[in-house]
Amino acid sequence: MVAHGHDRSTAAARSRPVLLVTLALTGTTMVVEFVAGLWTGSLALLADAGHMLTDATALGLALIATWLAARPPTPEKTYGYYRAEILAALANALLLFAVAGSIVVEAWHRLNVPSTVLAAPMAAVAALGLGVNLLAAWLLHQGASESLTVRAAYLEVLGDALSSLAALVAAGIVIATGWTSADPLASALIVLLILPRTWRLLRQAVNVLLEGTPAHLSLTEIEEAITRVPGVRRVHDLHVWTLTSGREAMSAHVVVDDVRESERLLDSLHAVLHARFGIDHTTIQLETAPPEVLQIKSPEG
Repeated sequence: MVAHGHDRSTAAARSRPVLLVTLALTGTTMVVEFVAGLWTGSLALLADAGHMLTDATALGLALIATWLAARPPTPEKTYGYYRAEILAALANALLLFAVAGSIVVEAWHRLNVPSTVLAAPMAAVAALGLGVNLLAAWLLHQGASESLTVRAAYLEVLGDALSSLAALVAAGIVIATGWTSADPLASALIVLLILPRTWRLLRQAVNVLLEGTPAHLSLTEIEEAITRVPGVRRVHDLHVWTLTSGREAMSAHVVVDDVRESERLLDSLHAVLHARFGIDHTTIQLETAPPEVLQIKSPEG
Protein backbone atom coordinates (compact mmCIF):
# COMPACT_ATOMS: atom_id res chain seq x y z
CA MET A 1 0.00 0.00 0.00
CA VAL A 2 1.44 3.36 -0.99
CA ALA A 3 0.40 6.87 0.02
CA HIS A 4 1.43 10.03 -1.77
CA GLY A 5 0.89 13.62 -0.71
CA HIS A 6 2.14 16.71 -2.49
CA ASP A 7 1.42 20.31 -3.51
CA ARG A 8 2.87 21.79 -6.65
CA SER A 9 3.20 25.31 -5.26
CA THR A 10 6.68 26.38 -4.16
CA ALA A 11 7.74 28.79 -1.47
CA ALA A 12 9.85 30.81 -3.88
CA ALA A 13 6.89 31.35 -6.26
CA ARG A 14 4.97 33.16 -3.54
CA SER A 15 7.81 35.69 -3.31
CA ARG A 16 7.99 36.40 -7.05
CA PRO A 17 6.66 40.02 -6.94
CA VAL A 18 9.11 40.92 -4.17
CA LEU A 19 11.96 39.27 -6.09
CA LEU A 20 11.13 41.37 -9.15
CA VAL A 21 11.15 44.64 -7.20
CA THR A 22 14.36 43.73 -5.41
CA LEU A 23 16.02 42.74 -8.68
CA ALA A 24 15.19 46.14 -10.20
CA LEU A 25 16.59 47.99 -7.16
CA THR A 26 19.73 45.86 -6.96
CA GLY A 27 20.46 45.94 -10.68
CA THR A 28 20.16 49.72 -10.89
CA THR A 29 22.37 50.29 -7.86
CA MET A 30 24.92 47.79 -9.18
CA VAL A 31 25.37 49.80 -12.38
CA VAL A 32 25.68 53.04 -10.40
CA GLU A 33 28.33 51.56 -8.10
CA PHE A 34 30.28 50.03 -10.98
CA VAL A 35 30.43 53.34 -12.88
CA ALA A 36 31.24 55.24 -9.68
CA GLY A 37 33.95 52.72 -8.79
CA LEU A 38 35.68 53.30 -12.14
CA TRP A 39 35.29 57.07 -11.80
CA THR A 40 36.48 57.37 -8.21
CA GLY A 41 39.12 54.63 -8.40
CA SER A 42 37.51 52.89 -5.41
CA LEU A 43 38.10 49.14 -5.22
CA ALA A 44 35.59 48.94 -2.37
CA LEU A 45 32.85 50.31 -4.62
CA LEU A 46 33.84 47.93 -7.40
CA ALA A 47 33.80 45.07 -4.90
CA ASP A 48 30.38 46.13 -3.71
CA ALA A 49 29.21 46.32 -7.33
CA GLY A 50 30.53 42.80 -7.87
CA HIS A 51 28.73 41.71 -4.75
CA MET A 52 25.56 43.31 -6.07
CA LEU A 53 26.10 41.48 -9.35
CA THR A 54 25.89 38.21 -7.46
CA ASP A 55 22.77 39.54 -5.72
CA ALA A 56 21.18 40.35 -9.07
CA THR A 57 22.23 36.98 -10.45
CA ALA A 58 20.74 35.20 -7.44
CA LEU A 59 17.47 37.08 -7.84
CA GLY A 60 17.35 36.42 -11.58
CA LEU A 61 18.05 32.72 -11.05
CA ALA A 62 15.39 32.61 -8.33
CA LEU A 63 12.81 34.06 -10.71
CA ILE A 64 13.78 31.57 -13.43
CA ALA A 65 13.62 28.77 -10.88
CA THR A 66 10.11 29.73 -9.73
CA TRP A 67 8.95 29.65 -13.34
CA LEU A 68 10.54 26.27 -13.98
CA ALA A 69 9.22 24.85 -10.70
CA ALA A 70 5.67 25.79 -11.69
CA ARG A 71 5.85 23.59 -14.77
CA PRO A 72 4.04 20.26 -14.34
CA PRO A 73 5.85 16.91 -14.06
CA THR A 74 6.50 14.92 -17.22
CA PRO A 75 7.21 11.23 -17.85
CA GLU A 76 10.90 12.17 -18.16
CA LYS A 77 10.91 14.46 -15.06
CA THR A 78 8.46 12.91 -12.64
CA TYR A 79 9.19 15.49 -9.91
CA GLY A 80 8.88 18.37 -12.35
CA TYR A 81 11.48 21.13 -12.11
CA TYR A 82 11.65 21.61 -8.36
CA ARG A 83 15.42 21.13 -8.29
CA ALA A 84 15.93 24.14 -10.60
CA GLU A 85 15.85 26.35 -7.50
CA ILE A 86 18.62 24.33 -5.86
CA LEU A 87 20.75 24.44 -9.01
CA ALA A 88 20.30 28.22 -9.03
CA ALA A 89 21.55 28.42 -5.44
CA LEU A 90 24.56 26.24 -6.29
CA ALA A 91 25.47 28.36 -9.32
CA ASN A 92 25.18 31.51 -7.25
CA ALA A 93 27.49 30.15 -4.54
CA LEU A 94 30.16 29.24 -7.11
CA LEU A 95 29.89 32.71 -8.68
CA LEU A 96 30.35 34.33 -5.27
CA PHE A 97 33.57 32.39 -4.72
CA ALA A 98 34.92 33.57 -8.09
CA VAL A 99 34.11 37.22 -7.34
CA ALA A 100 35.66 36.99 -3.88
CA GLY A 101 38.90 35.59 -5.33
CA SER A 102 39.25 38.39 -7.88
CA ILE A 103 38.68 41.03 -5.19
CA VAL A 104 41.43 39.56 -2.97
CA VAL A 105 43.96 39.63 -5.84
CA GLU A 106 43.21 43.25 -6.70
CA ALA A 107 43.22 44.35 -3.05
CA TRP A 108 46.68 42.84 -2.57
CA HIS A 109 47.92 44.69 -5.64
CA ARG A 110 46.56 48.03 -4.43
CA LEU A 111 48.04 47.62 -0.96
CA ASN A 112 51.44 47.30 -2.61
CA VAL A 113 50.80 50.01 -5.20
CA PRO A 114 48.45 52.63 -3.66
CA SER A 115 46.16 54.52 -6.05
CA THR A 116 44.21 57.77 -5.86
CA VAL A 117 40.62 57.60 -4.61
CA LEU A 118 37.93 60.29 -4.93
CA ALA A 119 36.55 59.83 -1.43
CA ALA A 120 33.61 62.28 -1.41
CA PRO A 121 31.66 60.79 -4.36
CA MET A 122 32.69 57.33 -3.12
CA ALA A 123 31.00 58.08 0.20
CA ALA A 124 27.82 59.30 -1.50
CA VAL A 125 27.49 56.21 -3.68
CA ALA A 126 28.31 53.87 -0.77
CA ALA A 127 25.53 55.54 1.27
CA LEU A 128 23.13 54.97 -1.63
CA GLY A 129 24.14 51.30 -1.80
CA LEU A 130 23.61 50.91 1.94
CA GLY A 131 20.10 52.34 1.73
CA VAL A 132 19.12 50.16 -1.23
CA ASN A 133 20.44 47.00 0.41
CA LEU A 134 18.58 47.67 3.64
CA LEU A 135 15.37 48.22 1.68
CA ALA A 136 15.92 45.02 -0.33
CA ALA A 137 16.62 43.02 2.86
CA TRP A 138 13.38 44.31 4.38
CA LEU A 139 11.43 43.27 1.27
CA LEU A 140 12.94 39.76 1.25
CA HIS A 141 12.79 39.10 5.00
CA GLN A 142 9.48 37.20 5.08
CA GLY A 143 10.20 34.92 2.12
CA ALA A 144 13.66 34.09 3.50
CA SER A 145 12.15 31.73 6.06
CA GLU A 146 10.37 29.69 3.36
CA SER A 147 12.73 29.36 0.38
CA LEU A 148 16.41 28.48 0.04
CA THR A 149 16.83 30.75 -2.98
CA VAL A 150 14.99 33.66 -1.35
CA ARG A 151 17.02 33.07 1.81
CA ALA A 152 20.21 33.17 -0.27
CA ALA A 153 19.15 36.47 -1.85
CA TYR A 154 18.19 37.87 1.57
CA LEU A 155 21.54 36.94 3.10
CA GLU A 156 23.36 38.42 0.15
CA VAL A 157 21.65 41.82 0.28
CA LEU A 158 22.05 41.87 4.06
CA GLY A 159 25.74 41.08 3.72
CA ASP A 160 25.95 43.62 0.92
CA ALA A 161 24.55 46.23 3.30
CA LEU A 162 27.53 45.54 5.54
CA SER A 163 29.90 45.79 2.58
CA SER A 164 28.33 49.14 1.61
CA LEU A 165 28.84 50.25 5.20
CA ALA A 166 32.48 49.16 5.00
CA ALA A 167 32.92 51.20 1.81
CA LEU A 168 31.27 54.19 3.49
CA VAL A 169 33.60 53.95 6.49
CA ALA A 170 36.63 53.62 4.19
CA ALA A 171 35.57 56.74 2.31
CA GLY A 172 35.29 58.59 5.62
CA ILE A 173 38.81 57.50 6.61
CA VAL A 174 40.23 58.67 3.26
CA ILE A 175 38.46 62.01 3.61
CA ALA A 176 39.67 62.48 7.19
CA THR A 177 43.25 61.19 6.89
CA GLY A 178 44.11 60.77 3.21
CA TRP A 179 45.07 57.11 3.89
CA THR A 180 44.02 55.49 0.60
CA SER A 181 44.90 51.98 1.77
CA ALA A 182 41.60 52.03 3.66
CA ASP A 183 39.88 51.38 0.32
CA PRO A 184 41.51 48.01 -0.55
CA LEU A 185 41.33 46.99 3.11
CA ALA A 186 37.57 47.64 3.01
CA SER A 187 37.32 45.49 -0.13
CA ALA A 188 39.14 42.67 1.67
CA LEU A 189 36.68 43.02 4.55
CA ILE A 190 33.84 42.67 2.04
CA VAL A 191 35.35 39.35 0.95
CA LEU A 192 35.39 38.18 4.57
CA LEU A 193 31.68 39.01 4.75
CA ILE A 194 30.97 37.08 1.54
CA LEU A 195 32.82 33.81 2.13
CA PRO A 196 31.22 32.28 5.29
CA ARG A 197 27.63 32.57 4.10
CA THR A 198 28.66 31.49 0.62
CA TRP A 199 30.13 28.31 2.11
CA ARG A 200 26.91 27.64 4.06
CA LEU A 201 24.83 28.16 0.93
CA LEU A 202 27.06 25.79 -1.04
CA ARG A 203 26.80 23.10 1.65
CA GLN A 204 23.00 23.40 1.74
CA ALA A 205 22.66 23.15 -2.03
CA VAL A 206 25.04 20.18 -2.29
CA ASN A 207 23.24 18.37 0.55
CA VAL A 208 19.94 18.72 -1.29
CA LEU A 209 21.42 17.51 -4.58
CA LEU A 210 22.94 14.51 -2.78
CA GLU A 211 19.51 13.82 -1.25
CA GLY A 212 20.91 14.10 2.26
CA THR A 213 18.61 14.22 5.28
CA PRO A 214 17.43 17.83 5.82
CA ALA A 215 19.37 19.47 8.66
CA HIS A 216 16.20 20.42 10.56
CA LEU A 217 14.81 16.86 10.61
CA SER A 218 15.86 13.81 12.66
CA LEU A 219 15.38 10.30 11.28
CA THR A 220 15.22 8.96 14.84
CA GLU A 221 12.36 11.30 15.77
CA ILE A 222 10.48 10.48 12.56
CA GLU A 223 10.86 6.75 13.19
CA GLU A 224 9.62 7.13 16.77
CA ALA A 225 6.60 9.15 15.62
CA ILE A 226 5.70 6.49 13.05
CA THR A 227 5.96 3.60 15.53
CA ARG A 228 3.68 5.44 17.99
CA VAL A 229 0.77 5.19 15.54
CA PRO A 230 -1.61 2.43 16.79
CA GLY A 231 -1.23 -0.73 14.72
CA VAL A 232 2.38 -0.02 13.68
CA ARG A 233 5.08 -2.43 14.84
CA ARG A 234 8.24 -1.00 13.32
CA VAL A 235 9.68 0.84 10.31
CA HIS A 236 12.63 0.12 8.04
CA ASP A 237 14.19 1.51 4.86
CA LEU A 238 13.33 5.02 6.05
CA HIS A 239 14.57 7.83 3.80
CA VAL A 240 13.93 11.59 4.01
CA TRP A 241 15.23 14.13 1.50
CA THR A 242 14.52 17.61 0.14
CA LEU A 243 12.91 18.18 -3.25
CA THR A 244 13.19 21.97 -3.07
CA SER A 245 12.97 24.63 -0.38
CA GLY A 246 10.20 23.94 2.11
CA ARG A 247 9.31 20.67 0.40
CA GLU A 248 10.57 17.42 1.93
CA ALA A 249 9.82 13.88 0.79
CA MET A 250 9.87 10.60 2.68
CA SER A 251 9.70 6.91 1.82
CA ALA A 252 9.54 3.96 4.23
CA HIS A 253 8.45 0.37 4.73
CA VAL A 254 6.13 0.16 7.72
CA VAL A 255 5.40 -3.17 9.40
CA VAL A 256 1.84 -3.24 10.76
CA ASP A 257 -0.42 -5.65 12.61
CA ASP A 258 -3.10 -5.83 9.91
CA VAL A 259 -2.79 -4.45 6.36
CA ARG A 260 -6.59 -4.59 6.08
CA GLU A 261 -6.54 -1.34 8.09
CA SER A 262 -4.47 0.29 5.39
CA GLU A 263 -6.75 3.28 4.86
CA ARG A 264 -6.76 4.24 8.55
CA LEU A 265 -3.05 3.59 8.94
CA LEU A 266 -2.04 5.62 5.90
CA ASP A 267 -4.28 8.52 6.91
CA SER A 268 -2.86 8.49 10.45
CA LEU A 269 0.73 8.26 9.28
CA HIS A 270 0.35 11.08 6.79
CA ALA A 271 -1.33 13.28 9.42
CA VAL A 272 1.50 12.71 11.89
CA LEU A 273 4.22 13.36 9.33
CA HIS A 274 2.53 16.56 8.15
CA ALA A 275 1.70 17.94 11.61
CA ARG A 276 5.03 17.21 13.30
CA PHE A 277 7.58 17.42 10.51
CA GLY A 278 5.91 19.30 7.64
CA ILE A 279 6.40 16.35 5.27
CA ASP A 280 3.63 16.23 2.67
CA HIS A 281 5.11 13.98 -0.03
CA THR A 282 5.13 10.49 1.46
CA THR A 283 5.59 7.06 -0.05
CA ILE A 284 4.73 4.38 2.50
CA GLN A 285 4.75 0.64 1.89
CA LEU A 286 2.65 -1.25 4.44
CA GLU A 287 3.57 -4.85 5.15
CA THR A 288 3.07 -7.51 7.78
CA ALA A 289 5.84 -9.21 9.70
CA PRO A 290 6.86 -12.52 8.12
CA PRO A 291 5.87 -15.60 10.15
CA GLU A 292 8.57 -16.95 12.41
CA VAL A 293 10.35 -19.91 10.89
CA LEU A 294 11.01 -22.72 13.31
CA GLN A 295 14.37 -24.23 12.66
CA ILE A 296 14.50 -27.93 13.62
CA LYS A 297 17.94 -29.31 14.04
CA SER A 298 18.47 -32.98 13.35
CA PRO A 299 19.97 -34.93 16.28
CA GLU A 300 23.67 -35.47 16.10
CA GLY A 301 24.88 -38.91 15.29
